[in-house]
Amino acid sequence: MKVTVLGSGGWGTALAILLLENGNQVTLWSHTEGEATLLRTTRGNPLLPEVVLPEQLELTNDISCVRDCDVVVVATPSFAVRETARKMKGFLSSKTILVSVAKGIEKETSLRLSQVIREETKDAWPVAVLTGPTHAEEVSRHVPTGCVSACEDRIIAERVQDLFLSERFRVYSSPDVVGVELGAALKNVMALCAGFCTGMGFGDNTKALLMTRGLTEIARLGVALGGKRETFAGLAGMGDLIVTCTSLNSRNNRAGILMGKGMPVHKAILEIGAVVEGYFAVDSTRILAQKVGVEMPITEAAYRVLYEDADMCAVTQELMKRKKGHEMEESWI
Repeated sequence: MKVTVLGSGGWGTALAILLLENGNQVTLWSHTEGEATLLRTTRGNPLLPEVVLPEQLELTNDISCVRDCDVVVVATPSFAVRETARKMKGFLSSKTILVSVAKGIEKETSLRLSQVIREETKDAWPVAVLTGPTHAEEVSRHVPTGCVSACEDRIIAERVQDLFLSERFRVYSSPDVVGVELGAALKNVMALCAGFCTGMGFGDNTKALLMTRGLTEIARLGVALGGKRETFAGLAGMGDLIVTCTSLNSRNNRAGILMGKGMPVHKAILEIGAVVEGYFAVDSTRILAQKVGVEMPITEAAYRVLYEDADMCAVTQELMKRKKGHEMEESWI
């Protein structure tokens, strides 16, 4: 198949290599000519220092590369998805399937990223979502990985599943685009908070508490917005949450650690040197929760720390002092 991956960050590059190894003709698109030239001349990506880019991988910054493609994979940061979709739509062929692998929620609209793509392309092409616990560094090094291909159209979901499936990259299919996409976006909020815990010197108990109650919040909002509760117990929910909250490969986790140690928010984000999606996701998630009347105390606490300069220790104490409750959402019977 002819495939273009839009976005030459670590994730886009790792997926382009995977798709090439699966026997496809693959082009990797960069936002600027400078980025494309760097990749061409060095045959490497600074974000994946151990990886050599295969000679067969085509590298460009010409958006017309999507013309006549069977599949176009959108792998840009969340803030660039709308602009990229707008640029590519004039070159897309009628047969093309669009796959969103970006994780986040659009700040200005609170839309999921597949919704952004569909809006910009006038819903004229099928859009699937591919996500899960997938650090680019590990995927590029052939570490066994699993994720989910989601689309309301089962045929499309399974075509995308087949495209990415390999002996080292296991893919499951799902019809729950809402749940899969929200799990991918909202776990970045909890990964920042997990970093706070580490930076403040808390232990495994605290992080386990945070992750478990964080997943409850994510599922609560996801179900309110139309997702399936069981999705959040799967790879796009619990799986992605675990890997992002516990690994130093996670930019969100690393940024949270720096903040937990006392580094100012914006300085910590600059220190990471790449997009910290959780910072933007906190604001968008809070807005979504308010729109549908869902309580998300951890997200609200994170917002206060990140956007209102609240004291992290004081906010933690407030969370611990919340009124008692039953662990399960349902009432006693």
